[in-house]
Amino acid sequence: NDAGVPTGVLVSPIIPAINDSEVEAIIEAAANLGAVQAGYIMLRLPHELKELFIDWLREHFPDREKRVLTLIRQIRDGKLNTAEFGSRMWGGGPYAEMIKQRYKLACRRFGLNQRDESWEFNCSLFKVPPRVGDQFELI
Repeated sequence: NDAGVPTGVLVSPIIPAINDSEVEAIIEAAANLGAVQAGYIMLRLPHELKELFIDWLREHFPDREKRVLTLIRQIRDGKLNTAEFGSRMWGGGPYAEMIKQRYKLACRRFGLNQRDESWEFNCSLFKVPPRVGDQFELI
């Protein structure tokens, strides 16, 4: 931020009943360190990640396994993952809505995501890299 580059934090992945209680503390710490924006993503378990996550959960949080998987299914229409655009990052239902509201309140409380006109991009400064053969030269 001191150099004029807006910085932020991505609170991700939010794992129900494991780290969801840390959302506000992460946003506060990021704001105290100069972040001006924040985002979040609920845990996603596409493909083989489902089994890897369940193994990890059984090893590290066996007492919470059932609760965690139940909450994930609640935000994912009864499944451990959904791939639909618009919901795959945040989920749906009451639990996902609660996380969304907590995130929004924390951002408001700590002044994140308050964009102003200084965030306008100046595209006139962009220059196409020179071509070398069929490739662009890395500068």
